Amino acid sequence: MLRVRVVSPPGWTERLVDKLSVDPGIRNLVVLPGAARRPTGDAVQFDLLTQFANPVLRELRALPFGESGSVVVEDMDVPDSADAAPGRKAFYGEVAPVWEIVESKIRAGGVYPPSFFILLVIAGLIGAVGILTNSQILVVAAMVVGPEYGAIMATALGINKKDRRAVRDGLSALVAGFAMAVLATLIFGLVIKGLDRTPKLYELGVRPVSSLINSPNLFSVVVAVLAGLVGVVSLTEARANALIGVFISVTTIPAAADMGLSAAYGSWSEARGSTFQLLLNVVLLIAVGAGGLRLQRSIWHRAPAKTRRP
Repeated sequence: MLRVRVVSPPGWTERLVDKLSVDPGIRNLVVLPGAARRPTGDAVQFDLLTQFANPVLRELRALPFGESGSVVVEDMDVPDSADAAPGRKAFYGEVAPVWEIVESKIRAGGVYPPSFFILLVIAGLIGAVGILTNSQILVVAAMVVGPEYGAIMATALGINKKDRRAVRDGLSALVAGFAMAVLATLIFGLVIKGLDRTPKLYELGVRPVSSLINSPNLFSVVVAVLAGLVGVVSLTEARANALIGVFISVTTIPAAADMGLSAAYGSWSEARGSTFQLLLNVVLLIAVGAGGLRLQRSIWHRAPAKTRRP
């Protein structure tokens, strides 16, 4: 169940209410003429059954309100099965993604304040410590801290929606963020090397964690593709636990950290391997994300007809 609040310019309210009144997915429709401020207008509120949400929200989004109106959607997290027709067709409607909400969440991850780049740098440094000390736990921690998946999915959505600005902004943020992480770990590695504080095993070339990162292979491709698919499903069906698994499955931040460290210690073959690993994961995640979103839309578009409005 969704709670929708609309501020409608007075000239549009009657037409809007007429449409909402006959929609089978609308419940508890309330109209308060002249009650809204900032923007000024009529307040229209209603509950919306999830299985009818996509077409209703598309129509609301298409209204030419501009800055003179607004639409706010809130997920009430209340099951609406009591109002749905029984059987398999109702089930499809209840679990179908609400695309306006899915896309708004992905777009929220496509905002790149200074904290985005700061977190990437910090994640890179954590990953660098993990590589130097052969600590897989720290490398996993770096994966969780890194915010890059939001930019990856925002770029994928931009490709899916043919939004060049979103694609450009996402790719720019990823390039700049990873470049800053590589630079930070390069400086960190040079400092550790200059202070003669390099862990003995790393200095002797015993680098199991680094070797896993800078040696991309067929399994790297398989994991990146599967993680990309899990990420799309997690976002469209709001499965946060599965999304955490995506963060700790793909080798992006660790690869950036290994690039900087390898350069600091003059291990150029390892630096090349880490660079390829980073590019491989980012490109595959974006491609699978864009393709997965399109596939999800196609699958749910074929849901039984009774989940849609007449």
